[in-house]
Amino acid sequence: MLIDLTGKVGIVTGAAKGIGKEIALTFAREGVRTVGLDVDQDGLATLGREFDEAGYQGLQLAGNVNDPGRVREAVEQVEAAYGRIDILVNNAGVAAGGPVETLPVERWDQNFDSNTRGTFLMSQAVVPTMKRQGSGRIINAASFAAIVPSLGGAAYASSKAAVVYFTRVLAGELGPWNITVNCYAPGMVPTGMNNFDKLPPDRAAKLLDTLTLRRWGSRAEVAHLVCFLASDLAGYITGALIDVSGGKLATQRPYAAYPETGR
Repeated sequence: MLIDLTGKVGIVTGAAKGIGKEIALTFAREGVRTVGLDVDQDGLATLGREFDEAGYQGLQLAGNVNDPGRVREAVEQVEAAYGRIDILVNNAGVAAGGPVETLPVERWDQNFDSNTRGTFLMSQAVVPTMKRQGSGRIINAASFAAIVPSLGGAAYASSKAAVVYFTRVLAGELGPWNITVNCYAPGMVPTGMNNFDKLPPDRAAKLLDTLTLRRWGSRAEVAHLVCFLASDLAGYITGALIDVSGGKLATQRPYAAYPETGR
């Protein structure tokens, strides 16, 4: 059984770096005509060079997902170029935080503008195209913080929890058109946003002790899940939140199993 995405057209937001870039490159390797949308024009240029060198099909479009006009314009560009939109991955996001007592309202708004408003605007923009096709996949980036938040992360966790419930409602609204809507919740996957892999060893060890699979996740492991959700193999999955955390919630004390392994 092979995941076959050949000939599909997909949009990945926040594609200039991190998990979004990994998803975009993974899609392209699987034959998706992949459109990367990001505010980081330098990062998009680098992504474009990588596409050209590998012979991948796709576009790199600059734009902010919280700008309604630019979002609709970008979606129109994709439809004009390829005639359809099969996949939307709402990956773009930020994680600015701080204690609630001193949290600037601008930082709260920043989280909701990128993480929640951007997901709403991009989804809204592709719905007419997917309805006309009678098919589509919308895949939204939630976060493990939407399941178990961290202190100082009220704005981020709240915005990602909103994404989860937005996903469920949209799945219900679009089911009659064979459009599925799901979200994924990465756990401790090192990126430039969190720098897990740069933590001091003692602090890293404490975090890793909370995981059943006692290691950091990889961007590729998230991208592989997204590929599955974008494929026909996931046609009966919708309205779901899938945890990609290495088993952080599997047991209360996962580290207790490791002394037997000598690790």
